[in-house]
Amino acid sequence: METTEKRQRGRPRAFHGPSDTASVQSLDRALRILAIVADGSGLSLSEIAAQSGLPASTAYRMLTTLENHGMVEFDSTDQLWSIGVETYRMGAAFLRRRKLVDRARTVMQELMEKTGETANLGVTEDDCVVFVSQVETHQAIRAFFRPGTRSSFHASGIGKAVLAHLEPERVGAILRRAGLERFTEKTLSDISALARDLVTIKLRGWSVDDEERHPGMRCVAAAIFNEFGEPIGGVSVSGPTVRVTPERLAEIGPLVHDAAAAVTKMIGGRTPHGLTP
Repeated sequence: METTEKRQRGRPRAFHGPSDTASVQSLDRALRILAIVADGSGLSLSEIAAQSGLPASTAYRMLTTLENHGMVEFDSTDQLWSIGVETYRMGAAFLRRRKLVDRARTVMQELMEKTGETANLGVTEDDCVVFVSQVETHQAIRAFFRPGTRSSFHASGIGKAVLAHLEPERVGAILRRAGLERFTEKTLSDISALARDLVTIKLRGWSVDDEERHPGMRCVAAAIFNEFGEPIGGVSVSGPTVRVTPERLAEIGPLVHDAAAAVTKMIGGRTPHGLTP
């Protein structure tokens, strides 16, 4: 009898329920259960079912799915469910991004004032760069990227700055997955041309998007690194080609590189050994 009761606290007596075809409803239920587990310090199945208002069999289906993804954990000894390590990883990722945005703001403001052009902050996703913050110039004609705007790695200054500091095998995997779409006549959609540019970027410490994504717009960028010396995003300056001229690149590039290095230091990151300071 004791064994049966213990099993009931963590799992239903029998589980043969039909699959839930309402995917959005299932997601809503799973997230509700995840929040309940997160608020508890180890809950039985019956407690989770009661708090969520779901049948025990449905709650168990949600819990086992979350368990498969590391979002919750089941203690077979106590028959209790608790929050999983994967939620910590996701939360830490959010905190890193939040810290990055907050701490980079002052550096971006100074970069905008020094260059007279819009300063941008972008972070890497699986197959693109996502712009998360921007300090706009006061110029009438200026670049603008709404937070959340995505850009291909091969056709953005920050994207190329990141690629330049990845292993060739990983670069190849990213480009095979994302493709090399041609946005303008200057887009580096040829893998050999892009590879040559990445070598130059790594040696120089900053990249140039020379009208490769938007005609009439140039961008100068440098990578930001985490505590393992891995590129996680970058800082850039963007503006119209009439102001961001080829002659100004030698002036803007080091300023952007220094800004990215400052942000790297602020977030506890480490610049890879041998990278030009």
